[in-house]
Amino acid sequence: MASPPELFVTNFNPNFTGVSATAAAVVRAQARARAMHLVGYDLPGAPDAVPFKAAARMCRVAPAGRPFAIWHVRRNPEMRRALWLRDGLKRPIRIVFTSAAIRRHSAFPRWLISKMDAVIATSEDAAEFVPHVRGIVPHGVDCESFFPAEDRAAAWAATGYGGKRGIATIGRVRPEKGTDRFVEAMIEFLPDNPDVTALVIGRAGRTDTKFDLELKAKVQGAGLIDRIRFIGEVPARDLPRLMRSLSLVAAFPRYEGYGMTPLEGMASGVPFVAMDTGHFNAFSAQGQAGLVVPQGDMAGALEALRTGLAAAEEMGQNARRIAEESFSVAQEAVGIEAVYEMLWSEATK
Repeated sequence: MASPPELFVTNFNPNFTGVSATAAAVVRAQARARAMHLVGYDLPGAPDAVPFKAAARMCRVAPAGRPFAIWHVRRNPEMRRALWLRDGLKRPIRIVFTSAAIRRHSAFPRWLISKMDAVIATSEDAAEFVPHVRGIVPHGVDCESFFPAEDRAAAWAATGYGGKRGIATIGRVRPEKGTDRFVEAMIEFLPDNPDVTALVIGRAGRTDTKFDLELKAKVQGAGLIDRIRFIGEVPARDLPRLMRSLSLVAAFPRYEGYGMTPLEGMASGVPFVAMDTGHFNAFSAQGQAGLVVPQGDMAGALEALRTGLAAAEEMGQNARRIAEESFSVAQEAVGIEAVYEMLWSEATK
């Protein structure tokens, strides 16, 4: 019988979320470096996923040359299943959890995290809220998938959304993501910038349907229904092409654990304007790649949008360089691999 792989990476959410995006980028890099399996649902560009039951059978014995396999998990259900394998079925595995949250987890997730063999925090702030931190590894962006347009004006024209330049907010349509803040800002910003079209990229969940409808009614009332476009969720395979057509990415969430969309914009040569949460300040490189304003500062956000749009070309060049030098997924994969090797090395001492 062939030796089982050294690494199992789980993805138990059928929807493509921010967590899915970060996992997909890393899995693509990891699959080039070692024997591994994705478990659960497929991720774009990653090896085909195997069902959990099949993965559970594979790890009945340790992989050749290793004392155990590693299960890398990112969500509560994934932690639960891995714990059942390790502690219930006594499989030779160790569990690594990635945590991006910069707030205290609720009771049950805290208990689950306390049972992990190692935790990777995505920032110093996130590390303060979890035990067993064995590495601080910022999420990285796939700079091969996200890259600048050769001709941004032509790329934007090809989208068919109108105007000559685009500004977008990307993520679930809900209060926590600040979609209402973006709409409010665009209602004030667009009349003075007639060549700009704003995109709301993402969908509302069932509990946020009323919120979504109220935002659309507000846009209709402002007479901007053709310039603030709610385009829904964009498939992961199509997002890089749309991203590099933009002139600015806006991120105004009330809370964000990390926040990948400004980083994906940076890799695409697109600067960002954000409110202060997540890892946005670190991305901005002191204003070279993006502009960050205090939480809730709508006047500051509007001024930053004006400044960012005027300096988009220069900031976009800086943004791409900073993404490649400091926030690439290749660097993230190296940091994660160091934690795996640490666990394996400690087991053989």
